[in-house]
Amino acid sequence: MNSLYRWLLSFHIIAVIAWMAGILYLWRLFIYHVEAKDQVVKDTLLIMERKLYRIITMPALLVSFILGVSMILYNPNLLRYHWMHGKLFLVFLMIGITHMAGAVHKKLAKGECRYSSKTLRIINEVPALLMVGIVLLVILQPF
Repeated sequence: MNSLYRWLLSFHIIAVIAWMAGILYLWRLFIYHVEAKDQVVKDTLLIMERKLYRIITMPALLVSFILGVSMILYNPNLLRYHWMHGKLFLVFLMIGITHMAGAVHKKLAKGECRYSSKTLRIINEVPALLMVGIVLLVILQPF
């Protein structure tokens, strides 16, 4: 690996860590929001959710995506590996669950969210499972 690729990879990893921190915490905030009884608590959680989504999670997703595409453009041979195809599939699912979080936040803000605490707890596990799959594919490169 040359120097430019290492820089791209380093900042890609940093951005992914920020994205994962944001998305994992965001779904947890939704659980707290649905379980909250006090309107003041719900209002506070809405502010936290909005800031986390707009200031941390989405910018980190965007930077991760741009740097990931940059690494592939720099080294198109990465696309020859089947583990990379699997990783990209899981990344697109992660992007989907991140956008779903934005939609859930909008519904919560309007008081229209129909997800139960239990459902949100299940959805909360999806990003973690996707992350495990992505890391295992990248490190083990099983195929």
